[in-house]
Amino acid sequence: MSTSGRGGLTKVLEGDWKPHRLVVVEFPDMASLMNWYNSPEYSRLKSIRERCAKTRMIALGGV
Repeated sequence: MSTSGRGGLTKVLEGDWKPHRLVVVEFPDMASLMNWYNSPEYSRLKSIRERCAKTRMIALGGV
């Protein structure tokens, strides 16, 4: 399946994942990511995001 949207073309090579948009954010390490994710500053933005969008979020280490 191929889809095209604001982020450009995506193509699933295996499995049934149907992404509409993919955002990659890089952090120096998992601890930095978790500090950001659990921060009071992001908490306010997270609550807005949760009201406005359905998301799936994963963290990959060592990539």
